Amino acid sequence: MSNQRNHTITESDLIQGCLNGERRMQEELYRRFAPKMYAVCLRYAGKAEEAEDILQEGFIKIFKKLASFRGEGSFEGWIRRVFVNTAIEHFRRKNYLQPVTEKEESTIEGKYLSVLDNLAEKDIMNLIQELSPGYRTVFNMYVVEGYTHKEIGDMLGISEGTSKSQLSRAKVILQDMVKKYIDQKNDSKSNL
Repeated sequence: MSNQRNHTITESDLIQGCLNGERRMQEELYRRFAPKMYAVCLRYAGKAEEAEDILQEGFIKIFKKLASFRGEGSFEGWIRRVFVNTAIEHFRRKNYLQPVTEKEESTIEGKYLSVLDNLAEKDIMNLIQELSPGYRTVFNMYVVEGYTHKEIGDMLGISEGTSKSQLSRAKVILQDMVKKYIDQKNDSKSNL
């Protein structure tokens, strides 16, 4: 019954309650958004523990910055941006990204062929999680979040070319992973 009552709390009441330091409203905000934001964190993290760290760091920022939400755009969109930026900052601190030359970049790009259409979204997300942190971060920012290479470069403190090369390498690695995954599925079907 209390769960049903909590869903009748309006977004503005929820925000105001959190701003007033009401513990019940803070818990409700966490309950409403933690599952979706954990999924965002997991896309950028290599392991569940890392995603949980980003999730906690993100919620700390949400509660600290809540007064800066002006009601322009959706509240969930604002929260999502905070979490994406938190994940990006997390990996920026770890300095996972390496530059490559233009020659390497064109070679990598030339080898890439899309075979992702053969997989379910869940399978693709699992494979993306296996990418190294630098590749995974750029891939998510470009493909999932829709940032440009210039924006990614500015946010991560790398060149636009490095962002492009990280994406190219991520695609090649994903292509190989997808082929292996499909081959394993086909082998297991033929053994039945």
